Amino acid sequence: MVVEFDGWTTAAYMHDRSDPIAATWLANHRKAPADIDLALLDAGHAPEMPEGHTKHPDGRAPLSQASLRAVWFEEGDGVAIYEGSELLAAIPGWSDMSKGMPGYSRDVIGQTPFGWSLDEAMEGLGPRVSEAADFWRWRLDGDAWAQFQQSMLGHLLDRLGPGARYWDVSGSKPPTVGVSERPPAGRRTYTVLTTVGMSCQRMPVVEQTGRDYAAKARIELAVATTLPSNEAARIFLWLAQYPWREISWIGNGQAIRWYHEPSSFPLGHGNEAVLFLDNPSVLLGPEVPDLSGFAVAGDPVKWLWLVPITNRERLLAQGRGSSSLVNQLASQSRSWVVG
Repeated sequence: MVVEFDGWTTAAYMHDRSDPIAATWLANHRKAPADIDLALLDAGHAPEMPEGHTKHPDGRAPLSQASLRAVWFEEGDGVAIYEGSELLAAIPGWSDMSKGMPGYSRDVIGQTPFGWSLDEAMEGLGPRVSEAADFWRWRLDGDAWAQFQQSMLGHLLDRLGPGARYWDVSGSKPPTVGVSERPPAGRRTYTVLTTVGMSCQRMPVVEQTGRDYAAKARIELAVATTLPSNEAARIFLWLAQYPWREISWIGNGQAIRWYHEPSSFPLGHGNEAVLFLDNPSVLLGPEVPDLSGFAVAGDPVKWLWLVPITNRERLLAQGRGSSSLVNQLASQSRSWVVG
């Protein structure tokens, strides 16, 4: 996120890896024009807000850099900007320059191509910003991760039995995620590898999927396998932070292609993609462990099981829907246990 001041105007921009994808006007610093100044835009300058749409038609003093701070939404796909203790602007995850949907600014009146009124959106955005501040206050607490990890490992102990090895797959980047190894126990003849920590944070853009988004906003990933655990666990070096790295979300029935050479795919030769299923029991194999019953901040955590597939199968799911692929895998007696 970048706040840019050019002497006449201040605007905020939210970037992807290289380019701005969302923006909002923050302030004019000279008398506002009567209408949109197209020549200014054509010259590559930030827009000035027309006088009928700003609370400060005569302009305002430049913003003090020291007074500005950013609070990211929990999902990581939106940001709130404070001037001192007052909310100045918000660029939520649904803001998109390419779709003509700007962010929200305190000093905007009504709706313009460069910013929408924050006052008119506070009923919905106000709680979101407060929740974001609470989330980061908790997440940055020194004891928060240890408490979450202990609670999660206790849940897994109850559902899968004693753990063995544990790997950190975060690569020193947030969010923190580990992988817990649960060796064969009792009648279970395979190992379960499961992430620990993805559910600490809601996934990006998932709220744009509908009113029931909270039911799928927090996930952990798991794979049942007879492969050497240290080899199979490498899949999570790629997937554990995938939603926040790609600004995306992972859900039941989705399929993602491996990012590297097919020969390096950790879950078996000939495959180069993964299918995510919340209930893989339609495939061949033993009874699927029930990992439900864990919640974070009132949201249920959903475990998605990894099923390795070929790229041709991924394209089938993409073209005909995941149910078609699952039916095909079932007809081939494909097992959900990776070996």
